[in-house]
Amino acid sequence: MTAVEIVAILLAGVAAGTINTVVGSGTLITFPTLLAFGVSPVTANVSNTVGLVPGSLSGAIGYRAELTGQRARLVRLGSASLLGGTAGALLLLWLPSAAFDAVVPVLIGLGVLLVVIGPATSRRVAARAEARGGLPEHGAWWVWPAVALAGVYGGYFGAAQGVLLVAILGIGVADSLQRHNATKNVLALLVNGIAATIFVVVADVDWAVAGLIAAGSVVGGQLGATVGRRLPPMVLRGVIVAVGITALAVFLID
Repeated sequence: MTAVEIVAILLAGVAAGTINTVVGSGTLITFPTLLAFGVSPVTANVSNTVGLVPGSLSGAIGYRAELTGQRARLVRLGSASLLGGTAGALLLLWLPSAAFDAVVPVLIGLGVLLVVIGPATSRRVAARAEARGGLPEHGAWWVWPAVALAGVYGGYFGAAQGVLLVAILGIGVADSLQRHNATKNVLALLVNGIAATIFVVVADVDWAVAGLIAAGSVVGGQLGATVGRRLPPMVLRGVIVAVGITALAVFLID
């Protein structure tokens, strides 16, 4: 691995850790970066998932103040994330690599779309949260299965998993958006953590790549929990969309 590759992957990890904590979709930064340096798609996805776990933990710790009083909710919804993340990781390993190659452009496109519609979703979420009342503490009945499905998606690929989770929580659970973001960070950590555990045991992890992403994402997680709160969300979304479209173009051309 050259010095340029090391620096690029490390910086991609910082960016992904920051974006995952603030918005979600950091995989749209790291995954295309790994592909650009010749890492195969499945190995890139596996190594990326393993590398982003420390960053997810860092971001969750950074939002610990907003997690106060959410223990029961996290236990309930966390079980859905663990189940979904396990299923998604196993699908990645069981399905042939050709299936992943075919599905990834669709998933990247979906991730980009979710990022683009994020502002509109957030406005609707805020309006519904103000007008809504009387929901159970853990949310509407459909929140648990929806979080589980988001976990399947996250365990298989993961881009925009955070955007999905914030939308689910914002529509189905009566609480503030900042607290939903904190919950999202914990649920994403559980999905990435269980998927990474499975990958470490049975998959081909590029440990050099995973280590660089891990180091960068830890720093990024703290940045996302502090400085990232003050950054214009549209700036972050613009970067993600640009990288995602580039990655999509690369897949379609190949």
